[in-house]
Amino acid sequence: MDEREFNDRADAMLAKLEHALESCGADFEIKPGGVIELEFDNGSKIIVNRHTAAREIWVAAKSGGYHFKMDASAEGRWVGTRDGVELLAALSRCISEQAGAAVSL
Repeated sequence: MDEREFNDRADAMLAKLEHALESCGADFEIKPGGVIELEFDNGSKIIVNRHTAAREIWVAAKSGGYHFKMDASAEGRWVGTRDGVELLAALSRCISEQAGAAVSL
């Protein structure tokens, strides 16, 4: 996948994530360059960003750092490079842990 195609697909996933976050009432901010920053009442943050050089979407959460690649077998699906967990499922878990309440994206 070339850089333009990656950016288009990553931007589509980040837009989907933005919509999911709006639907669940999360406190987040869109930053330039494909970055979403979530902030929680306890002061902790989750940062989601596209990493063009690696062709991945990265997540930095209190529980650790996670990298997600486009699943070649399923259009639009981003999976963890270590465990194969889908991006929105992993983010739901991280957000739930940091918010102290169940969140499903």
